[in-house]
Amino acid sequence: MKKFFDDFKKDIKFKSAGPGKKLTDDGSSKPQAPQAPHGAPRKAATEGAHRAGAAALARIEQQHRPKVQTSHDAIRNQVKRELEAEVAATAASLKNTDVEGACVPQKDPSCFSVPGVFFICPLTGKTLTKTEKEMHIKEAILMSFSEDAIEASIMMIHTFNKDKEKVKAAVDVISKYIENICKNPTEEKYRKIKLSNKVFQEKVSGIEGSRECLQALGFESTTLPVDSEDTTEEFLVLPAQESEALEQMKAHLERLQKGEPVRAKLDRQPQVFRPSQHATHFKLPPDFYNLTAEELKKEQQLKSEVVERNAMLRTKAMREKDEQRERRKYNYALLRVRLPDGNILQGTFLAWERVAALYQFVRDSLENGWQPFELMAPRGQKLKDDEELALNECNLAPAAELTFSWDAAVQADITAAGGKTAVLLKAALSENIKTLS
Repeated sequence: MKKFFDDFKKDIKFKSAGPGKKLTDDGSSKPQAPQAPHGAPRKAATEGAHRAGAAALARIEQQHRPKVQTSHDAIRNQVKRELEAEVAATAASLKNTDVEGACVPQKDPSCFSVPGVFFICPLTGKTLTKTEKEMHIKEAILMSFSEDAIEASIMMIHTFNKDKEKVKAAVDVISKYIENICKNPTEEKYRKIKLSNKVFQEKVSGIEGSRECLQALGFESTTLPVDSEDTTEEFLVLPAQESEALEQMKAHLERLQKGEPVRAKLDRQPQVFRPSQHATHFKLPPDFYNLTAEELKKEQQLKSEVVERNAMLRTKAMREKDEQRERRKYNYALLRVRLPDGNILQGTFLAWERVAALYQFVRDSLENGWQPFELMAPRGQKLKDDEELALNECNLAPAAELTFSWDAAVQADITAAGGKTAVLLKAALSENIKTLS
């Protein structure tokens, strides 16, 4: 390579030397300028041209200079090659366990492994979609005022307001009102709440259901004159109460303090399928993903950058952050459990539910729910009944097939006693068995 550039420089020197010069001669003496084709004298190169030529030559030399590999470069390239091989292996495995639906828009629910995600209202028992559930629960709570105004107002406080800290602050103030009345039943000042009071305005009035709760407890809205002023203001006033009524008020206060938000319960949509080779093939509706259409496109682009990103020598904190981000993609998990007879039990779960919820679902579906059993995850991981990990932390979201097996020791005792497990699932499930397509 060095000889190449020496020859290259000599060639340039030869062309600029003029006639009668030897290559070994010193070029310091000024050569005669050669004649141009039309007899015009050739202009001498400017200083800027010399600098440009020198820079071009330097670039050429740099292009042909081999890059020296440092130990860090070698490690990075090795990691990159290993990650590329891992990604290729993962892509090949996904052909066997195909999870679709994130990128291919399909409107017909029958095309999916499950029609969608549905919820059950605990107040009415009605099955609802994700978009319907919140409004339906609010309407159900408001409709229940005619039956039990106190319970309805308590549900309203804990359900309609999302900020738990503000709800707690309002409940604490209302509790203080009631406790003062119960301790001082004859003191009229404790049975009056001035609505313009600073504490009431800051902590109570902005909470939906708080005024309804006070009125359900017996407070009445009235206008009263303000002391030492010629104006009147609105108050909530509680008439004098008998001791029995005060005891009931204490019980209502306890209900308020222990109140919980009314939440629609996820419909597991339990379904049994006949033995099928398509058990690991999933087509999920868009509801399963915690991403918009635009975010899904970006997600596909990010997948092409996985190898480059992972080639970096990352810290444990960086890896954990990426894992958390991956888990947040999915809201739900569609799980299938292959039973000893080959039939498949399917159910829908929240992605962050514990493994214990999966065990309970299977146990509730069995005819003999008392008999111990085990569940094996796709990669041979044995899941424990009291597992504290969430389903997405076990890589079961957004979809997975698990294997069911009876506890070997208990099953051996049953067999030794001459017994056998003839029926696996409850009749309500077995009678509605379907075929996977």
